Amino acid sequence: MDTSKLKPNDPRVTSHYETIRGKKYHYIVGEPHGTKIGTMLLVHGFPDMGFGWRAQVPYFMARGYQVLVPDNVGYARTDAPADLSHYTFASTAADLAELARKHVGADGQIVLGGHDWGGLVAWRMVDRYPALVARAFVVCTPYVRAAAQYTPLEDLIRAGILTNFSYQLQFGGPEVEARVQGRDRIRQLLNAMYGGQGPAGELGMRVSQGVVFENLDRLGPSPLLEPAELDFYADEYARQPAPELRGPLNWYRTRRLNFEADQDLAAARSSSKGAKIAVPSLFIAASRDAALPPAMSLSMDDNFDDLTRAEVDASHWALVEKADEVNSIVSEWLEKKTAAKASL
Repeated sequence: MDTSKLKPNDPRVTSHYETIRGKKYHYIVGEPHGTKIGTMLLVHGFPDMGFGWRAQVPYFMARGYQVLVPDNVGYARTDAPADLSHYTFASTAADLAELARKHVGADGQIVLGGHDWGGLVAWRMVDRYPALVARAFVVCTPYVRAAAQYTPLEDLIRAGILTNFSYQLQFGGPEVEARVQGRDRIRQLLNAMYGGQGPAGELGMRVSQGVVFENLDRLGPSPLLEPAELDFYADEYARQPAPELRGPLNWYRTRRLNFEADQDLAAARSSSKGAKIAVPSLFIAASRDAALPPAMSLSMDDNFDDLTRAEVDASHWALVEKADEVNSIVSEWLEKKTAAKASL
C-alpha cells in the first residue's frame, strides 16, 4: 500500500461537495485499507487548505481510518460568504460536526485533528460536541478557554502581550487582500508563507510585521512545498472571485465575533467550576513555531482530564516538515488510548 503523501488531484482520495447549513463545502475522502477502525476528520488553518494534511491522509488510511478533509469556509472550492459570522469557531464547528455526522451517523464518533486556525476549531468541537469526538489531537495550536471579557488584540499588543500575533492586525486589515490578487501574486505570497527566502536571507513574512511585500518577488522556492504543490495551492486559491484572499483572511476579522459566539461556553464554565474536558486529547507543539510558540500552551493542562503532550523540532509547518514524527506520535497515542479503553 502506498502511504506517500498525496499529490495534487491524487486518485487515492475522492472529491466531494456537500451543502452544510447553507454553504457548499468541498472535502476529500480517503477510504481505509482493509478493515475500517474509525473515521478521522482533519481541519486546516491559514494559508492552507485540506491539502495541507497530504502527509497524514494516506498514513491513516493505511491504518484503517476513513479520512475526511474539508476545505474550510472561505478557501479553495468551499463557499466564501460575505457574512463574517460564518467564519467563527462556533459556526465552523457546527458545520464540521454536521459533515462528520453524515459519515458516522447520529451516534457515531470521530477522531479529530486540527492545525493552526483548524486547531481552534477542533478545540471548540471538543467543547461543544464531546459525544461526537472520541479523541482529539491538535498540532501547534494550544487550547484557549472561552473568555469572559473581550480585549482587542491591538490593546494586548500595545501592552507587550501576544506580540507574536502582530501580523494578525495586517491580515485582518485591507492591505493583504488588496495587494495580493491574481494567481501569480497569490503564488508569491504562499511561497513566502511557507518559508521562501531571498539570496541574502530576506523573508517575505514576519510574525512581528506580516507580509513584507517588497521582498515577495525576490524569494527563492519554499523548502516545504514542491513546485507542483505550490502551483496547486495557487490554482485552488485562485478559484475564488477577486479579491481571492477575502475569504481566508476573514478568519482574522472575527475576534469579537468569536468572543460573542463563545459566551455560552464561558457561562457554562463559570457555572460548573472545576469541570474539565473529558475527551482524551493530544497536543503536539512545534519548538520553532514563531506564531504559536510552545510557551503559549503552558496553562492548558488544567482544562483536561486526559491530556498528552508531545513536541517536535519544527516550524509552524510541522505537518509537512516533520510529517513522519507527527504521524508516529499520533498513531502511537491512538493505539495506546484504544488499548486502554479496551481494557476497561
